[in-house]
Amino acid sequence: MPRKTALEALERFRRDSAWSRQVMDSLSAKNRLDSRDTALAARLFYGMLQNLALCDFTIDRFAKGKLEPKVRDILRLGTYQLLFLDKIPPSAAVNESVSLCRELGYARATGLVNAVLRRVAHERGKEPPIPGQGTAAYLSTRYSHPLWLTEELIALRGYEAAEAVLAADNSQPPVYVQVNTCRTSETELAKLLPVRRTEAGLVLDRDGDFTKTEAFQKGLFYVQDPAAHAAVEAAELKPGMNALDACAAPGGKSFAAAIAMGDTGSVTARDILAKKLALVAEGAERLNLGCIRCEPGDARETEAGDFDAVFADVPCSGLGVIRKKPDIRYRSREELERLPELQQELLEAIARAVRPGGRLVYSTCTWRQTENQAVIEAFLRRRPDFTRIMERTFWPDRDGTDGFYICRMDRAK
Repeated sequence: MPRKTALEALERFRRDSAWSRQVMDSLSAKNRLDSRDTALAARLFYGMLQNLALCDFTIDRFAKGKLEPKVRDILRLGTYQLLFLDKIPPSAAVNESVSLCRELGYARATGLVNAVLRRVAHERGKEPPIPGQGTAAYLSTRYSHPLWLTEELIALRGYEAAEAVLAADNSQPPVYVQVNTCRTSETELAKLLPVRRTEAGLVLDRDGDFTKTEAFQKGLFYVQDPAAHAAVEAAELKPGMNALDACAAPGGKSFAAAIAMGDTGSVTARDILAKKLALVAEGAERLNLGCIRCEPGDARETEAGDFDAVFADVPCSGLGVIRKKPDIRYRSREELERLPELQQELLEAIARAVRPGGRLVYSTCTWRQTENQAVIEAFLRRRPDFTRIMERTFWPDRDGTDGFYICRMDRAK
């Protein structure tokens, strides 16, 4: 059932362009998978999404002619297991795929699926012979990223660094946690939770559902990538300040701001989606942070205000969090090209809430300069009363964090 569920998820993603997490959650519930089978189904589904181009390249080496979409999906499922999952015996990967052919009404393709996957299994453990090593096309196939994205990365970081970023995109991301220092210390948290200190931050060193731990339920920590946390650190908050998180969901920056101020002053958490804002309120209650006030609101309609610090974590391409959301790589380039206009509109509106002498922190979870530096340059040309104080781009290969951009700008007094 987990393999069939993964196959269903891939078909729905391919057919409807649905978000992968929503697809996986709904199918796991529909098929009544237990936690172990859910974990395997998710591993198979997300793994296929991470390696789709490489799986297709491998399949096309051995399967000649056009394949029916469902048959190709079955081959992708088997190929992914053979290329990446050493703990699954090759015979199991092949036989289960052949069985799925019969079960799903494609008995006529069992011979093809069996033959192709046996040839893939024969080369298990060998580097796929992808042509054009040293080119963007090679990296695009090897790491299953769109060619345009690969070319853009090479132009920005160079070939070797671009390959490191793409490899990081296909890796398992660490779960970083932030200590609620209003309730406990890192030393005390470590007595209740298996965490370890790394150069990038504090990592949860265990699989499983951390939300069921005593430490989580007592509000002693929350999950947040160090790069996102650095956006709050950039504001240099002090106790008693008045802060606005203008695009607050899922709440990490609001929590970090409240904790940085010792749960004094006030943090206004706004979001246009009431459902997501409810999650922020729930998180604030769990963490026992009383200075956070949640209110619905469209950031584009932000009114003039007198906030000491304002955070503008705007919608973006999300290319910095591909390792957490592998389907992001498949968003159309045309869709992404429309984002800077929205980002500039949001930044312009949110800036109205910064008091004279206050600070504005713009951030995105992407490394694209068109969504980052270019947006800031355009904003500063329109608003000479703001001065850029610092900016930084985080990279998964270099910093061990999400890909992330931060820029702090201070308003003249």
